[in-house]
Amino acid sequence: MAKEKAVKTNAMRMLDKMKIPYEVLTVDLPEFVDGVTMAALEGVPVEESFKTLVMQGKSREYYVFVLPAEKEVDLKSAARAVGEKSVEMIPVKDITKVTGYVRGGCSPLGMKKKFVTVLAEEALAFEAIYVSGGRIGTSIHLKTEDLMRAAEAAPAKFTV
Repeated sequence: MAKEKAVKTNAMRMLDKMKIPYEVLTVDLPEFVDGVTMAALEGVPVEESFKTLVMQGKSREYYVFVLPAEKEVDLKSAARAVGEKSVEMIPVKDITKVTGYVRGGCSPLGMKKKFVTVLAEEALAFEAIYVSGGRIGTSIHLKTEDLMRAAEAAPAKFTV
């Protein structure tokens, strides 16, 4: 039992505290792999697998975007979704400093600070989706509505 607690991430602790059920999937990975590869390694549908990107707006505020693993962000639509003039990806070297997570293990839940979070509206087509569990090689499967509640995420159209 103590060992199980030791492997919990901030994302899992946050869900536990909110009493939100989730399933953890793990794959032994030495380093970052993209979301499409991760879905294949886990044997889960790629269309239900979502990646987390952190961007910074012209205002210098940070924003979290959760989108299908196989899609890209339309920067103009993303900026509109958060009321910014423009947004851009933060440098990889800043991910840990800003979020508390590493590249490839960045969960939309349990970051160092609470940021405005936007969920791609494609997620609404699924009862449950897979997102990063807060560690490389770890995913969390949870109900889409529970993710939205826990992350205080609003749906928007911002992918291509």
